[in-house]
Amino acid sequence: MKKLIYMLAICVSSTALAQVQTPQPSPSSKIQQTVGLTEVSVEFSRPSMRGRDIMGALVPYGAIWRTGANKNTVITFGDAVTFGDQELAAGSYALYTRPGKDQWEVFFYSSTENWGTPDPWDASKVAATIEVAPTTAKDIESFSIWFSKLHNNGATLNLGWADTRVALPFGVPTVAKATASIQEALKKDPKHRDYYSAAVYYLQEGQDLDQAKAWMEKAIEGKDDAYWYFRQYSLILEGLEDVDGAIAAAKNSLALAEKAGNPDYVRMNKAAIEKWSK
Repeated sequence: MKKLIYMLAICVSSTALAQVQTPQPSPSSKIQQTVGLTEVSVEFSRPSMRGRDIMGALVPYGAIWRTGANKNTVITFGDAVTFGDQELAAGSYALYTRPGKDQWEVFFYSSTENWGTPDPWDASKVAATIEVAPTTAKDIESFSIWFSKLHNNGATLNLGWADTRVALPFGVPTVAKATASIQEALKKDPKHRDYYSAAVYYLQEGQDLDQAKAWMEKAIEGKDDAYWYFRQYSLILEGLEDVDGAIAAAKNSLALAEKAGNPDYVRMNKAAIEKWSK
């Protein structure tokens, strides 16, 4: 009898705990992106069109929109970033918008614990407001946020749904962070890879190529069998208009790449030597 009662109790408990599981109409999403040396993440929900009219209808013009569904969209920046001439401190922000046919306002709101739009709206919590003209997009069935045009010093944050896209270019403090990192690493006990990384960064950013050359020569002193070191060295010399030196470095890189069996570097070096020899 006790065993029967025990089994019945388990069945009742299991039934009480059981829940129906069905897909959410606006599933949650999270994207993470490294921009230069800055981490950026966005958490949002993705409503779908499902045959409905969106901009100017489901999402009315002139009203503040949560920019997604369910809990407000939250964007987090690991460092201070810039949108045009506006600086936004590192941290998390609720992302709200005021859509318009010809102009959108995008708000970075310092309070992130809101379900939908804040009631009341507190203007003192708006850390930055960006005005941007929307562009036409092809049918974006589900509300989307994505990054594009990534480069060392920034990217573009995109919002899109239905036939509308809003693009928000922003900058990150890569130069300051990379420069500080280089200075810190090179004043201690630098390894050849530290000199290599510093030289390549200066080459990519078009900074002092004489300094990049000196660093790359230090790197090669520490590792003279690295075909990728000689490849970057050749590019630095080419940037300094030392064509003969660039060709010589490319030939060293080519020989080492052939020995290592790396067809990509073989191809790149042959193309560079042919180009610079003309």
